[in-house]
Amino acid sequence: MSEIHEECGVFGIFAPDVQDVAHTCYYGLFALQHRGQESAGIVVNRDGVFSSHKDVGLVNDVFTAENLSRLGQGNMAIGHVRYSTTGCGGRENAQPIVVNHLKGGMALAHNGNLVNAYALRSSLEEDGSIFHTSSDSEVIAHIITKERVRTRSIEEAVLSSVGKLRGAFSFLVMSPSKLIAVRDPLGFHPLCFGKREDGAYVVASESCALDAVGATLSREIAPGEMLVFTKDGVFSDTTHCGKNRHLCVFEYLYIARPDSVIEGCTVHEARKQAGRFLAEAYRIDADVVVGVPDSGLDAAFGYAEASGVPYGIGFIKNKYIGRTFIAPVQATREDRVRIKLNVLKSAVEGKRVILVDDSIVRGTTCARIVRMLRNAGAREVHMLSSAPAFLNPCYYGTDIDSRENLIACHHPVSEIAQIIGADSVGYLPLEKVRYLTGGDGTGFCTACFDGNYPTEEPAEHGKNRFERPISENPKYRNG
Repeated sequence: MSEIHEECGVFGIFAPDVQDVAHTCYYGLFALQHRGQESAGIVVNRDGVFSSHKDVGLVNDVFTAENLSRLGQGNMAIGHVRYSTTGCGGRENAQPIVVNHLKGGMALAHNGNLVNAYALRSSLEEDGSIFHTSSDSEVIAHIITKERVRTRSIEEAVLSSVGKLRGAFSFLVMSPSKLIAVRDPLGFHPLCFGKREDGAYVVASESCALDAVGATLSREIAPGEMLVFTKDGVFSDTTHCGKNRHLCVFEYLYIARPDSVIEGCTVHEARKQAGRFLAEAYRIDADVVVGVPDSGLDAAFGYAEASGVPYGIGFIKNKYIGRTFIAPVQATREDRVRIKLNVLKSAVEGKRVILVDDSIVRGTTCARIVRMLRNAGAREVHMLSSAPAFLNPCYYGTDIDSRENLIACHHPVSEIAQIIGADSVGYLPLEKVRYLTGGDGTGFCTACFDGNYPTEEPAEHGKNRFERPISENPKYRNG
C-alpha cells in the first residue's frame, strides 16, 4: 500500500434506437480509466439479448476492434473499470456481472463497498446461493435477482434490494428493456447523467465521461435516488432518500479527474483551494513550488498562487506508465516509480523546493520522490500533502483497510520528515478539508482522516474477507 488505491468507474448508455453502443461505452471507460486499471468490461443489450466481454488489464488492452465488433449493436450498454477494494484482481471479479434468471437477463456494474457485505453473503449462502466471485458486487446482484423473481418489475426489485444494503453503492442495472442507476442514501461516490443530441441518455461515475461521448451533463443523481431509463422516458424514485449526504472528500483530493464536475464544483478548483489552504498554514521560504503528477499539480498551483512562490514544472511524467499501484509486487512498484517520473533538473538544482503531493500514505513513494529531487541538486525539500493525515481505514471503496501501514498512525510529523528525507512535512489542516468546494463544510465523509464514520463499522472488513484460507475461515467446518 505505497499509494492510495482507487475506486471503480461505471458507465451506461440508453439509446432511442439500435446503434454502436459498444464503442460509446468503450470511449466512456477510457475517460474513467483513472478510477480503475485492473480490469474492464462491457455488456451490450439488443432486444433483451446480452453480449459481454471483460478481462483483466487496461481498457485498451481488454478491447480490440474485433471483440468490440463481436459485441454487436444495441440500444443499451453498461461498462466498468475496476480496482479491487474487495476481492482479488482476477478475471472472475471483472465486471459487469451478468445474471440469467427466471424473468430474463440482468447486468450490474458497481462502484463502492458495502459494510454489511459479509453478513449478507453468509445469509445468501445459507439459503443455497452459489457465488463465483469474491467481490461484494455479486452480493448485490444476488439480492436483486432474488427480489426480481418475486416482484413485478426490475425497478421494484431494485427498490426492495437497496433497503438491505449498507455502505457505499453507486451502481447500474441493465434489464432486457430498462437501464437503472442507483446511488446510496449517503451519496458516498458521484454518479451523474446527461443527454446527447441523438436522444441517448448517458450515466457515468464522473462528468468527464459524458464529455468524452458528446453528452451534456444534466445533473447529479441525488443520494438515495433511483433513475429508470425506458423507451417511454426517464423516471425518478426517491423513496430511499432523506439522509444527510456524505460524499467522499477524497474524490476531490485524488480520485476524480480534474476536469470532472462533482456537486457543482470542478475537481481542479477544489484541488487549487487545497493548495491555497496549505499556503495559509505553511509559509515556507522557498524558491519554487512543484507538484507530483498528476493529482498534486493543481494543489501546487494553488499554493504558488496564494503564496507568491513561483510555480515550476519539476517532473516529467511518462504518460504510458499506469499508476504505480497496479504492479502486484513491491519491487516492481518501485521500479515503476523510477520510470514513471523524471526530475527536470534545471527547475530544482540549487533551489529550495516545496513539493506538493495529494497524500502521504505509507511514505515509501514520497521518500523515493524526495530522494530524486535531492539527487537532482535540490538544496531543500519541504513536503506538503493536499490531504490531511490518514489515520483510519476506509470501508466505503478506497483501499485503506487497516491502520498498520499508515505512517501517520505511528510517527509524529517531525519523524515522518526524517523517514522520507524531507526538511519539513505538512498536511492539509483537518478543519479545512470540508471547505474545498466553498460550501458550508457539511455533506462530506472524512472518516479516513477523523474517524467519524457515517455508518456502522463492518465486523469483517479485510480486502480478502471472502478469500481466507481454511485455517482462518470459520465457515469451513469438517471440510
